[in-house]
Order: sequence, then structure tokens, then C-alpha cells
Amino acid sequence: MDINLAHFNTEIGRQKPENIIHKDNACPFCATDELTDIIATDGDIILLKNKYNVIEEADQFVLIEGKNCDIDIPSYSQAHMHRLIAFGMDHWERMRTSGKYETVLFFKNYGPYSGGTIRHPHMQLVGFPSFRQELAFRRSEFDGLVVDERNGVVLSLSTQPRVGFWELNIVPADTHATETIADYIQICVDFLMNAFRRPLTSYNIFFYNEGADIFIKIMPRFATSPIFIGYNIRLLPSNLSEMRDRIRAKYF
Repeated sequence: MDINLAHFNTEIGRQKPENIIHKDNACPFCATDELTDIIATDGDIILLKNKYNVIEEADQFVLIEGKNCDIDIPSYSQAHMHRLIAFGMDHWERMRTSGKYETVLFFKNYGPYSGGTIRHPHMQLVGFPSFRQELAFRRSEFDGLVVDERNGVVLSLSTQPRVGFWELNIVPADTHATETIADYIQICVDFLMNAFRRPLTSYNIFFYNEGADIFIKIMPRFATSPIFIGYNIRLLPSNLSEMRDRIRAKYF
């Protein structure tokens, strides 16, 4: 079978808290004194085992980005952003090299179109003991129109998007250039959420690896195009160069 198929436990899924749509619901990540199975911390950044392990073939973990429920990446201080990405990438690498997992997913959902359920800023790590890595992504999806390049890290707009429209790529030649990676992620999220021409409420960040090489994609999320859902046709926008120039003018 040329797909990675996992089983979602709907009984556990029904128990998961949600406060993106129902905003008055309590936030489980704000009640830090009630958190269990904590693995590591860096100040108010917390990595813990996911209480609701809905994917039956995998081990799931949550990375709480900080104590503040009402802000997100664009509002983080540069120091906090650097600590967050260094912490997350370090634990992602530890899981990948532990020998326990064939692949480890590292990603962030934010907003109602992202697939997330909790408003409090967080990321997730998901370890699969059995997973066909070659089906997860293609390197060509990180080809793009270069926006900026520094310290061996390239920021680009994808010319072969995974889904379509304005996907931002970060490709570091040096995987330890975490401060530059963090700066680029913060710029990308700020641009999508605060400087985009249409109102945006949602985005995803996805980390990928192929051996020692890593790739990062920041995707704006809208209602997904039906011709992608139905036919896997990816849409490349006609104003890619304009978007590159707008990002350069605002941030570089």
C-alpha cells in the first residue's frame, strides 16, 4: 500500500478538550500544576506525554510553548523564540535518534482550520515505530522562489507546494543554526497572520527530515481547495513574486 495509514481511536478522541471553537471552555495547558507525565522543561516551556493518545500506532507528545494562552509566535520575544525552537528541535532529534521510532513528526496547529483543538500555543511530537518515510514528503516540495538567505539557511516561497498557494519553506544547510531558523519561522508566521492581504486565522508548521537533512514548511490554512481534496491538484498562485517582494520589503 502506497500510503501511511494509521488508526484514530474515536473513543479517546471524544474525550479531548476543545477551546478553539468553544472559547469559554477551560484550557488544560494553563493549569500547569495539574499536568502529568512531564518529560522536560525550559522555564515555562514544557514537554509532556499527550494525555489523549488518539493515534494507536504512535506515541504522542505535547510541547507547551509558554505560560501565556493569549499570545502566539508573532508576539514572542526573540529570546523566547530562540529557546522554543532550540528546545523543540533538540527533543525532536533525541526522539529520532533514540532507536525507538522509524520516524518522528514535529508540527504545530494553530487556529480553526489547522486541525487543532486547543487555543493555547503548543506543538506536537509524534513517534511512529513503523512508518514509510519516503511517503511523507518530496524534497522538490521545498524548491522555491528565494526570499532571503543567511547563515546557511534559505527562506523561500514554494514553487511546488504540497497543497497550494503561498507555502513558505525554510531549508537549513546547518541544522544547528536554530536561531536563524527561529527568526525565519517568526517572520513567516507574522507575515501570514498580520500582513497578509486576506484575513487569516490558521496556519501549520511542519518539520521534516531525510537522514540528517531537515526541512520546515509554514502553511497558511483556509478551507482546502476541492480540486486538491478530490483530485490532488496543487494550485500555484500567479502572484508569488509579488508576495516575495512584500516579505522582503517588510522584514529585510
